[in-house]
Amino acid sequence: MKVLWITNTLFPDVCRELGINIPVVEGWLYAGAKALMNDNDKIELAVASLYNGKEDKTLYLNGIYYFLSPKKNLNGKYDAKLETHWKSIQNQFQPDIIHIHGTESPHGLAYVRACGKKNVVVSIQGLVSICERYYYGGITRLNLLKNTTIRDFVRLDTVFDQHTNMYNRGDWEKKMIQSVDHVIGRTLWDKVHLWAINPTANYHFCNETLRNEFYQHKWELDNCKEHSIFLSQAHYPLKGIHKVIEALPLIVRHFPDTKLYVAGNDFVTNRGWKLNGFGKYISSLIKKNGLTNKVIFTGSLSEESMCQQYLSSHVFVCPSSIENSSNSVGEAQLLGVPCVASCVGGMTDLIAHNETGLLYRFEETEMLANAVCEVFSNDILAKRLSEKGREVAISRHNSQKNAQQLISIYENIDGI
Repeated sequence: MKVLWITNTLFPDVCRELGINIPVVEGWLYAGAKALMNDNDKIELAVASLYNGKEDKTLYLNGIYYFLSPKKNLNGKYDAKLETHWKSIQNQFQPDIIHIHGTESPHGLAYVRACGKKNVVVSIQGLVSICERYYYGGITRLNLLKNTTIRDFVRLDTVFDQHTNMYNRGDWEKKMIQSVDHVIGRTLWDKVHLWAINPTANYHFCNETLRNEFYQHKWELDNCKEHSIFLSQAHYPLKGIHKVIEALPLIVRHFPDTKLYVAGNDFVTNRGWKLNGFGKYISSLIKKNGLTNKVIFTGSLSEESMCQQYLSSHVFVCPSSIENSSNSVGEAQLLGVPCVASCVGGMTDLIAHNETGLLYRFEETEMLANAVCEVFSNDILAKRLSEKGREVAISRHNSQKNAQQLISIYENIDGI
């Protein structure tokens, strides 16, 4: 069976071949591709992506064909010229199945418009058409406006511009979902929203395989940094870092040595042209609550460094205003790190409250603070959440099982 994947990111093998940095996002997609190829000699895989180059490229690396096309800076607008590109790849590779990863990028829709929807399946990742409703993370428009910086205006990159961009991508997403017959999801939340957008589409369930490093290690309470909190994402309002900062004074009251570690570059202490509005807002919250020495940005983390940061943490928190199925929570559970998460979107498909993690209402910072303090103060609870969370994650993210499920979906579609 010849399978063509259309992705939004470049795989590590391609980056090494081109001499460019390997993306720190969507590493799970590469892991899923490798799992699909392992012990499945009946699968011939090609991956098509856009890249920052000047010419079309075709590569064959470690058993996978790659089709690369130059990325045009169209601010998320539809590029009709891609239709010719997709027809060329279709004729060259002649796939039996076309799997588009992610619903929100118009280049995937360009394939469907150029080559038709026969044997096309689309994977839901985050459903930006729904997530855009929650982009501001409960921060008032007035507060966002007051903290907008000159840099934001000059670059046309205010929080409001970012929301508009997400809203527009949501429009392309709806067109994509309405254009296909087959969609892959993994939560009740995404299944319901598919039903609302395209009630005639066939929904196929398949969990995701995560990055390889996270299958190799196990969290131990005795080896973590006591009273440390870890956030894996924080650079825009939807991810909810402001809610953790609002909760932090309550946590520090009971555990004065608490530290909050945040993955990624420090965007709150920038000055002048580098400071964006959300960074300014977070900086003001940190100062207002006297937390200057409590919040530590780790810098950009590789797969291995990210894994070690999880392992050294006492608790992982996912405070987002909306999520479908957070791979960050999945990675934390796979390692056995105790998890606290906002009860939004598809989170209840990942966490059973008080069994495999602790859930709280997004707006209730008191509940967030209490949940973290419960983990800090109760070693029996922390170990139970660790063990139960890891048990379900190992099953949910079993690479062989998920690869076989995906092949079954492909065979079902190809046989219709």
